[in-house]
Amino acid sequence: MNIVVLDGYTLNPGDLSWTRLESLGNLTVYDRTPPELIVERAIDADVILTNKTPVRAEVFGRLPKLSYIGVLATGYDVVDTAEAAKRGIPVTNVPAYSSASVAQLVFSLLLELCHRVGLHDEAVRGGAWATSPDFSFWKTPLVELAGKTLGIVGIGGIGEQVAAIGQAFGMNVIATNRSGKKPATEGVGLVPLERLFAEADVVTLHCPLTPETEGLIRAETLSLMKPNAFLINTGRGKLVREQELADALNSGAIAGAGLDVLCSEPPAADNPLLSARNCVITPHIGWASGEARARLMEMAARNVEAFLAGRPANVVNRIG
Repeated sequence: MNIVVLDGYTLNPGDLSWTRLESLGNLTVYDRTPPELIVERAIDADVILTNKTPVRAEVFGRLPKLSYIGVLATGYDVVDTAEAAKRGIPVTNVPAYSSASVAQLVFSLLLELCHRVGLHDEAVRGGAWATSPDFSFWKTPLVELAGKTLGIVGIGGIGEQVAAIGQAFGMNVIATNRSGKKPATEGVGLVPLERLFAEADVVTLHCPLTPETEGLIRAETLSLMKPNAFLINTGRGKLVREQELADALNSGAIAGAGLDVLCSEPPAADNPLLSARNCVITPHIGWASGEARARLMEMAARNVEAFLAGRPANVVNRIG
């Protein structure tokens, strides 16, 4: 059994072990694989594991031994799942491994917007406090979360954890839910999307990327938000029309944004959000805590193990 990991570096830059997967077959790990080398590197693979390296329809016919694809992530749009299904190849993902880490990052971004800790630390280290005539100063407005309204777009697993943390800060929590199912977190009110945008002091995105949600954050929806509201996106970059968000930030239509995802990653140097007013951006790190990556590694190995045992788990495409 030949197992090939096409892009293992982001999951394991050296601080984790591949031992569990090594015990399941002949394992080859590549840090990164450009599209033109996929076939060459996976030609003898029975099992392919990929995170962001795309496995499209045109490569399937050139990989004669391929019988399983495991995605080292929750989202699986990097694989042509329909083509895989036609060929009887199950595609699996790893759900819910990073929910706690992503929820934590939501508030890391939000608290940075509220107090700009990095900016104030930089000012202190630059001598601004040592030369201040007063015992205290602040370079931006400081915002208290207690009593504010947190609006969660998509109250699934991550959204539920975000709701609980928001309540711990003393926030009122409202949410949208496609299914209309009552949130598990007590005290969270379900409201229509337009009302959420209008009432929330903080809007945080946790909905899937679908044709209906792509570009959800655009001039029209941003115009519904309060001028002192913050937007947080740790979900999918394409939920946001980036130029329209940049315009809203630069004009003061909303107060700030905290983003862990962008439409193109890495972003182009001229991405308008990189220079937008009061916009905090992190390089897609919500999933990447050591604890979350260790869970991902273990769950990916379990998925392969289940497939080899004839009981594939977390299959995202319908076979037959």
